[in-house]
Amino acid sequence: MVTADAVIHGDRERLIGFSEAEHPLVLQLGGNEPAKMAEAASIAEAFGYDEININCGCPSDRVQSGAFGACLMAQPDTVAECVSAMQASVAIPVTVKCRIAIDDLPAEETLFSFVEKVSAAGCDVFTVHARKAWLKGLSPKENREVPPLDYGLVSKLKSARPDLTILLNGGIPTIEACQQHLEEFDGVMLGRAAYQTPAILGEVDAALYADGAPVSPFDAIEAYKPYMAARLQEGVGLHAMTRHMLGLFNGRPGARLWRRTLSELAPRAGAGLDVLDKALEAVSLQRA
Repeated sequence: MVTADAVIHGDRERLIGFSEAEHPLVLQLGGNEPAKMAEAASIAEAFGYDEININCGCPSDRVQSGAFGACLMAQPDTVAECVSAMQASVAIPVTVKCRIAIDDLPAEETLFSFVEKVSAAGCDVFTVHARKAWLKGLSPKENREVPPLDYGLVSKLKSARPDLTILLNGGIPTIEACQQHLEEFDGVMLGRAAYQTPAILGEVDAALYADGAPVSPFDAIEAYKPYMAARLQEGVGLHAMTRHMLGLFNGRPGARLWRRTLSELAPRAGAGLDVLDKALEAVSLQRA
């Protein structure tokens, strides 16, 4: 997520620049002022993004202080106004990611009312994190784990609104779980599973779309290397890229050595792709 103000006033290349290899790509915006959200969406469209998503689910203190994120679950009219303004400014889809409710608000009434008002403004795609967000008393991390999941409520929403595209998010751990949920929902979103065990992404095309063979972590790294080399030439530190790869071998031989090698060596000044090769060697030795 990037705030609308940051997109409008900040270093855009640093904040929202991307590689063409990343398409199709969605930019999630945070904000609550329709004019600013529309301006930021227009900037993102000019950058080449394929979709703009409005964050109505983040419960962090920083986001609450800006009166956006999960706070907006209690302000569907504001979200509807943002959707209308943004859709008038861009040709690409404007979508919403939300929770089922916040705090003590009744979940079904809150979710259904929110979706009704926001969809009436023109949004027809909702990614629903199937948990409440507690704005006080829980950290963002706890808000991803402590509030109970209610897939049944999101299922009820999909049944009531078959005209909408409903994607399920929250606590989906495996490709098998994805396949199960896709029998009922239009899509699924992986968060922690994708970050903690990113090798799962190498299985998606083959398992869900019958498109090619699974991509191994080793093949993924080789495909990633040219991008990393280019970013290193631009002055991006190795650790900024490898820190997202620490879980790549989770559950496989050599995973601990892989994490330790990257964690110790990648943050050092001048670290290059030789560090990655050393970490790969450690994994390969464990496989032998």
